[in-house]
Amino acid sequence: MPVKKLKEHLDGQKIKYVTLSHSPAFTAMEVAESAHVPGRALAKTVMVQLDGRMAMAVLPSTRKVDLNLLRESAGAEEARLATEAEFKSLFPDCETGAMPPFGNLYGMEVYVSPSLAEDDQIAFNAGSHTEVMRLTYKDFERLVKPKVVRMTE
Repeated sequence: MPVKKLKEHLDGQKIKYVTLSHSPAFTAMEVAESAHVPGRALAKTVMVQLDGRMAMAVLPSTRKVDLNLLRESAGAEEARLATEAEFKSLFPDCETGAMPPFGNLYGMEVYVSPSLAEDDQIAFNAGSHTEVMRLTYKDFERLVKPKVVRMTE
């Protein structure tokens, strides 16, 4: 079952989605393999601090976030990876490292890689290490209102 908060939000907005259950997986590439989703099509959520504010950087699981590029693209003075201790308590309904890219549900901005914004669908961890959720990118964009910025080479 996806995170209750996310499921209720999507159901309340009448959004069509698919939930895929898979064996426990912890890295983005393991998740992609377990869920039978191509790595470039699975979005991973990386928690970052931009000028001291927590934010989500959402990019293909096959890529790494370039903090300098993200900082420049987001118009921030400073960008760094957030520590688990800094973000764990912000997602009480999620397993650590499996938070869905719905910053709007957690009071934070979401920055998404242009390559994900070009796809018809987006797939991501649904709050646990055993579930992936997939929905149209258009629905994701309408609900989350992410800022599309370059963050990978």
